[in-house]
Amino acid sequence: SQLTFRNGNKRIDFVLIWETKPTDKKYESKKEIRESFERNLVKEGLQLEWDIQEGRHLQCTMVHAPLELLTRYAGILKIRMPIEEEAEVTSNREMWDMMDDAVLKVLQPFQLDPLRVPKIKKKFTYPYDSTKTYLLLNRKLYFLFSHATRSRITDYVLRRKEYFKPLGLKTEYGIKRLLADSVYNAAYPLHEGSWKENSRMSMRKLLYDNWANWRSWYKVQPLNYIRTYFGEKIGLYFAWLGYYTYFLIFPSFVGFIVFVYGIFSMGDDVVSKESCDERNNFTMCPLCNKLCAYWSLDQICSSIRAMHLFDNGATVFFAIFMSFWATIYLEMWKREQAGIQFLWDLRNFEEEEEPPRPEYFTRKAKSKYVKYNKTTKKEEPYFPFWRRQIPVHCASFSAVLFLVAVAIACVVAIVFYRISIITSIYMMNDELLYQNAAIVVSITAACINLVVIFILNFFYTKLAILLTEWECFRTQSEYDNSLTFKLYVLQFVNYYSSLFYIAFIKGRLGSQENYLTVYSGSQRQEECQGSCLTELCIQLAIIFVGKQLIQNTLIEIYLPYVFVWLKKKLCTSREERQLMKHYKPWEKDYALEDVGSMGLFNEYLEMMIQFGFVTLFVAAFPLAPFFALINNIIELRSDANKFVTQLRRDVPIRTATIGIWYDILYGLSKFSILTNALIIAFTSSFIQRQLYTHVYSTSGSLDGFVNNSLSFFNVSDMPENVAPLEVLIKPRYNGTVFCRYQDYREPPWSSRKYKYSAQHWNMVAAQFIFVLIFENLIVLLVGLIAYIIPDVPYKLHQQMRQETILTHELVLETELKRAKGSGGEVLSKGEIDDIKTKVSEKMNNIIKKVVVVGADGEGHGEPTGKPARHVGDLKENEGFQHALD
Repeated sequence: SQLTFRNGNKRIDFVLIWETKPTDKKYESKKEIRESFERNLVKEGLQLEWDIQEGRHLQCTMVHAPLELLTRYAGILKIRMPIEEEAEVTSNREMWDMMDDAVLKVLQPFQLDPLRVPKIKKKFTYPYDSTKTYLLLNRKLYFLFSHATRSRITDYVLRRKEYFKPLGLKTEYGIKRLLADSVYNAAYPLHEGSWKENSRMSMRKLLYDNWANWRSWYKVQPLNYIRTYFGEKIGLYFAWLGYYTYFLIFPSFVGFIVFVYGIFSMGDDVVSKESCDERNNFTMCPLCNKLCAYWSLDQICSSIRAMHLFDNGATVFFAIFMSFWATIYLEMWKREQAGIQFLWDLRNFEEEEEPPRPEYFTRKAKSKYVKYNKTTKKEEPYFPFWRRQIPVHCASFSAVLFLVAVAIACVVAIVFYRISIITSIYMMNDELLYQNAAIVVSITAACINLVVIFILNFFYTKLAILLTEWECFRTQSEYDNSLTFKLYVLQFVNYYSSLFYIAFIKGRLGSQENYLTVYSGSQRQEECQGSCLTELCIQLAIIFVGKQLIQNTLIEIYLPYVFVWLKKKLCTSREERQLMKHYKPWEKDYALEDVGSMGLFNEYLEMMIQFGFVTLFVAAFPLAPFFALINNIIELRSDANKFVTQLRRDVPIRTATIGIWYDILYGLSKFSILTNALIIAFTSSFIQRQLYTHVYSTSGSLDGFVNNSLSFFNVSDMPENVAPLEVLIKPRYNGTVFCRYQDYREPPWSSRKYKYSAQHWNMVAAQFIFVLIFENLIVLLVGLIAYIIPDVPYKLHQQMRQETILTHELVLETELKRAKGSGGEVLSKGEIDDIKTKVSEKMNNIIKKVVVVGADGEGHGEPTGKPARHVGDLKENEGFQHALD
């Protein structure tokens, strides 16, 4: 593909696309603005070439950044340039190192072919200084600027270059404003070559073959190549997603073991045996008013057996494990991120000053409020704080609260659906339906809830964007943070509200003699048959798995291919399709989708919702991490494929962290400790069983637990509007005097009839004590773990010190020789190489001293003792040159 100017020796670093529409009323004005902007670009030092063809709808301005401009802005932006290959630190091999080699042999099938994806070595770097070019690794400066760096510098110039606006007789700034005003239709760097099978090898083709191709789903990611091609922001997203996916292997395995344990221990469960034994003859009270008859507990035997799969002793262990896992994962990610920052020269990264958003200027220009600007000495429009900004933000906040109320109202509506349907099922004379009524209603309600969630999400996204646009933030980061807050709050309520209802509200309002009723008292609140944990598991599984199948598999993978196929078949003729084969690179890229300002926003948001499912309610669904792992393997490759084949190449953006998303992960990990403690204490029967075994059981076992957990109710005390119709009562229940219900209340023959019993208050006390101990103990332990695990690995500290010392020594030695031996002249390559050799030898001795100084607690305070080997330590593999050994 032709990626250069016509002379073949000037690389195209950016393209600006614009339309030829003489019928447009503003065509001449836009043309003048475009010419003004491009003249200023040439004055700045950029070189332009035009691809204009008569009769073509779109035209192109190609931009090339020459070396003079690159070096000038490299100094302004303090871009770091390589000065030396990574120096080796001599050390004795340890047992852990040999174990690493053994593990690497086992993991060899997952590695990338080093011949196809060569390893990229870490280079020591130094902020570019035009007076110290003799330090650079390669004297040919042109080859030290990567394609991503060239695009970033070009974009920096485009975003800040002014232009003259003839209609308003004023000066405006930046390509973003020109795009907003439709002076240009698009501005982007070109993809490097084609990704298709028969195309010549390029960076894009390499990424497709070894990363974005579905055949490479089990291979590790070439992160250095991703960073080189797409920039640090996208590289960090895929590094985080890959690390998160890798970490899900551990809870997936443990959760699967917990699930298998529930299956194999089902036959030994005393509660299931007692509930399913017809000889116990537990006659249960009606589950609805008048239209429901008495029933036997053994009728829901299958539901009680299924409940044991998730409500057993291993569930508590798994909840504790997941609390530790979330904390360890976040701490290890900080270590991994520190290594990435070192490898990608992001340690001393400073955010560039953001230019204002074009939309901000547009809305500000329409403001009716003006004031005198002392700097420009002109009357200018502005947004008054009290009269405009405060009312707008208050109205926006109120709108978000209203949307939250809408989500909660939808949950309430589904609750009414559940009440109506379960009453209808109980009216049917069908034994199979009667026995599985709770499961049928849970499944159908969860499916309806999933559909409602997708519908609400569609409107929530549109409304959140409208509200954030209305607030009119000055910079893109302020805009993104506000939108992130709104959308995450709305989606949190939308996805999780039904789960909170089942876990902590359902069946807990009212009592047997005084139920909470709806529909003018004709129907009453629904109850949990056996345990709410089973229904919580069903709800969680359907919403979680269903969301992943619909959104990730159908919407993100197959739907784009359907749209592309329809576009080719319906929107283009055969002649046009033939012409498309001969499109120029900028035309092919223009046909791709624009990444947009929200870029990775939806990808991160989707993973935050998943992380909430994996951590907040994992006690109810131990298989959640396993399904998340499967989803993320697919998600990672589908996102990679999308960025390589379906999206235009985005401007490489430097960033050192994943930003606000880490704070959301941290908050979810802490909140999950509380939710899992509450689920174990109040939703599962774990505390009830433990209290009965150790306090009320005469044998110290669960024998008699079911009988103990069911209270008595005298059917003669049942209100007339609740008592079942006689025609519905089966012969086996004729003459029933007492029916049973799940609660701990005094029997009808007690002086405190139907009041809470002492066992109930003991159980409540035990539940709160458990939550208190669980919450504080886990918080204390995870805090201790976070304190013990340093944010930066020990060996990485050594490498950082090594880089700093090498850089300083190299500069000092070179400057000294220049001053004494060369009289200030530029040193030859041989002289520079001699200095580098000398510094490398000297540096190893210094490094040893640095380690010793750190061990006695003085000097720079490096961690002491032997370095701990853990999953966070960086290893060198498949094109991702790491910092250790």
